[in-house]
Amino acid sequence: MKTIIVGGVAGGATAAARLRRLDETAEIILLERGKEISFANCGLPYYIGDVIKDRNKLLVQTPEGMHARFNLDVRNLSEAIQINREQKTVTIRKVDTGEEYEESYDNLILSPGAKPMRPSIPGIEEATNIFTLRNIPDTDRMRQYVDENRPAHAVVIGGGFIGLEMAENLVERGAKVTLVEMMDQVMAPVDPEMAAIVHEHLRAKGVELILSDGVARFEEAGKRVVLTSGKTIETEMNILSIGVMPESNLAAEAKLELGIKNTIKVDDTLRTSDPSIFAIGDAIEVKDYVTGEAMHVPLAWPANRQGRLVADIIAGRDVKYTGALGTAVAKVFDLTVASTGNNEKRLKQSGRRYEAVHLHPGSHAGYYPGASPISMKLLFDPVDGTIYGAQAIGMTGVEKRIDVLATAIKGGLTVLDLPDLELSYAPPYSSAKDPVNMAGYIASNIVLGDSENVHWHEIDQIVAAGGLLLDVREPSENELGSIPGSVNISLPTLRTSLDELPKDQPIYVTCQVGLRGYVASQLLKQNGFDVKNLSGGYKTWATVNRDQEARNQAREETAVTTMKSEPKQAVKAEQITLLDTCGLQCPGPIVELKAKMDQLQDGDQVFIKASDPGFLPDVQAWATKLGHTVHTAEMNKGIVEVLLEKGQGQTEQRVTSAPVAKADDATMVVFSGDLDKALASFVIAQGAQAMGKQVTMFFTFWGLNVIRKPDAPAVDKAPMERMMGMMMPKHAGDLPLSNMNMAGAGQKMMKKVMKDKQVDALETMMAKAQAAGVRMIACTMSMDIMGIKKEELLDDIDYGGVASYLGATDDANLNLFI
Repeated sequence: MKTIIVGGVAGGATAAARLRRLDETAEIILLERGKEISFANCGLPYYIGDVIKDRNKLLVQTPEGMHARFNLDVRNLSEAIQINREQKTVTIRKVDTGEEYEESYDNLILSPGAKPMRPSIPGIEEATNIFTLRNIPDTDRMRQYVDENRPAHAVVIGGGFIGLEMAENLVERGAKVTLVEMMDQVMAPVDPEMAAIVHEHLRAKGVELILSDGVARFEEAGKRVVLTSGKTIETEMNILSIGVMPESNLAAEAKLELGIKNTIKVDDTLRTSDPSIFAIGDAIEVKDYVTGEAMHVPLAWPANRQGRLVADIIAGRDVKYTGALGTAVAKVFDLTVASTGNNEKRLKQSGRRYEAVHLHPGSHAGYYPGASPISMKLLFDPVDGTIYGAQAIGMTGVEKRIDVLATAIKGGLTVLDLPDLELSYAPPYSSAKDPVNMAGYIASNIVLGDSENVHWHEIDQIVAAGGLLLDVREPSENELGSIPGSVNISLPTLRTSLDELPKDQPIYVTCQVGLRGYVASQLLKQNGFDVKNLSGGYKTWATVNRDQEARNQAREETAVTTMKSEPKQAVKAEQITLLDTCGLQCPGPIVELKAKMDQLQDGDQVFIKASDPGFLPDVQAWATKLGHTVHTAEMNKGIVEVLLEKGQGQTEQRVTSAPVAKADDATMVVFSGDLDKALASFVIAQGAQAMGKQVTMFFTFWGLNVIRKPDAPAVDKAPMERMMGMMMPKHAGDLPLSNMNMAGAGQKMMKKVMKDKQVDALETMMAKAQAAGVRMIACTMSMDIMGIKKEELLDDIDYGGVASYLGATDDANLNLFI
């Protein structure tokens, strides 16, 4: 049996090696047009970026090595130029000499791959600085150009896998990159709200992102790029990465049947319309595993799998290729972007019934250092729970979750099965309820009818039409940003606010990521309300809207950033204040930054680092509100790094109906003497103070115990006063929990967890609040009733009655009772 394989790399080389392992007597000829028969094409961008430094590591196998190991007739620099189907021969041309000859076959495997698209754009042929990336020679040319010319600016045209990887690696080589994408998003396999996360990260890394625009022409030998919008870019280098097209000319000339996008049509045994000719890899049409529809999937895994299967089929085994999910993953600077199965765009086109859920779980247990959020989207049938696809973006643990979900799809599992997956757990790697389990729980709630969702792209229109959107986050979170038109009633106060809510219309609930929204929706539903929860919460909505704001700003510009710009006058490193808040939870970093800024003069700069990913958008909103300038804000290897300048920005302008100062302070009555409620009080107080509010805290009745001194002197008291004092906590350190106190064991556990997670103790929070200017008032009437004397309370607090508190509320737009 004689088999000729046209093309090496993933599909062809795999088929040749597998066929030899199955049949030692077979005659196997491997033809490769290029010099290298097997190389790591997915690693090429990283060699250009100097991440992979040794070129030889890209070479998976040499012709000599393949021959020695598998006894193959390997003919590189040999191009198949014609298939003679009736004679069952292939005409071959030697690339280096031009000599042509024919070779017979019993079976022919076509693995020609796909080539980068190079459209007929005016000026493209005259340009000397335009590159595409497919093979080792392309890589060598690009690497040499970057090494020798050190381009200060490069334009990457196309926002797919190769385009994004090239953008990252050119940035690593010191180039300023402008990425131009004709679609309205990068990374077509993911949906728009997920791509918005990538957009934000690209901008944070200094990539200039131009969406919904294309290249009209190249000028000055490629040094000027003119876009269809009329914008121009001055550049030193251009990368074309607008997609690939199958190398199907050989098949077409042989009159083999073609499929979509001129792919080679094959059946489930990978046979073409000629039973003696097979085709595999990037050149073929495959079946969508989920929908059964035809599609083109030019990825490495399908090519490798098809290479093995076609060898099995030729060797007589009864196996079939069942289709592709298109499972893929890419590194985009610090992010990992992965997907499997169908996205929402494809499901809409197919007319299938579907539902989606969004969630933002941690990559591993939050109390173990290094945890970071993963943004996930799961698509499924809302009736029977069939899983259609999934997408995930984050810094760590992303591909693991997508791989599990890809396996679930192939295994025929539904969303109802996902909670039952017993996945490996230890704090450094996951949580006891893995993100895949959590996705299953959320989706199962919809299938079982326990909850209903509304989505990010629907909520603005709903609110505009008069719908009620209830934000159940804490007021301090709401202050950092909210969906316009929403009403803020925090989850802990919701039960006491039910009478304020209407039962004659649906209530839409949101929180930060969806979890508290679900809890609130269940509470409301069981009290007779019609409720829907915003999938993914404020975080998903806000990411999309920040992306849209950035796009609008880019459209208003008349020209794109050119190759070089005038730098701002440099500030010496020793003149920049360094602030490291890594390990602090929200609102810790903002509070620390506010305290540091208060010590600086206008024009002074501070460089702050934080491990909380949410700090990146929060700090920019905070700076805008208070009039500071953000010079740089980026995430570097999981750490948010921000350079700010005090007092040089424009404060946020708010339009009012009358020329009067807007009430913007915050007041709260602290009635409770429970540790957890006291903690919540001071977290909110610090956050509000950091946002520029003047905060007044009014301590009354049991709340007076919060501000008692730990080392209070003995004071004279009446017998009744002494008895009451014996029954109350002596100071903040003695406060019990409101729930699960368990004779003090719960309190100790709470303090231990806070210490492990580097959350300030209550006493520290109180001291910081006082230092930041939070005003504390002790209710004198309550002191008299409780038998508490001034000597027992903290220094530097005020004393007064209800009028003192009410006077402070006149200038407040935030009033809380805790």
